[in-house]
Amino acid sequence: MGHIQIEGMEFYAFHGHYKEEQIVGNRFLVDLTIDTDMEKALESDNLKDAVNYQKAYEIVKLQMEKKSHLLENIAGRILDALYKEMDGINLATVKVSKLNPPVGGKIHSVSVVMSRPKKI
Repeated sequence: MGHIQIEGMEFYAFHGHYKEEQIVGNRFLVDLTIDTDMEKALESDNLKDAVNYQKAYEIVKLQMEKKSHLLENIAGRILDALYKEMDGINLATVKVSKLNPPVGGKIHSVSVVMSRPKKI
């Protein structure tokens, strides 16, 4: 078992509860951890035996392009899409952070972290 970590994926997107957020947009960071069995890939040294993190990035990017009101919705969609489109994931954890959220004070970011194991 091992972990693939994709950290600091940065997107400009139009998510948020307030109408202004969905018009003006904001910067978001996404971190993804995928737990997977790496034994076959470490022996074969072949991408077909590994979880392809480039494909995982493309899935995250596509989900970030779809407007949402809540970070929870984005995180859930990312997890759903990963499991639907990729094999070999035993557990996925995603962290979605909104930078400089409009909360009435100086805050670097607000984040949602969600994990979901593979459904059997």
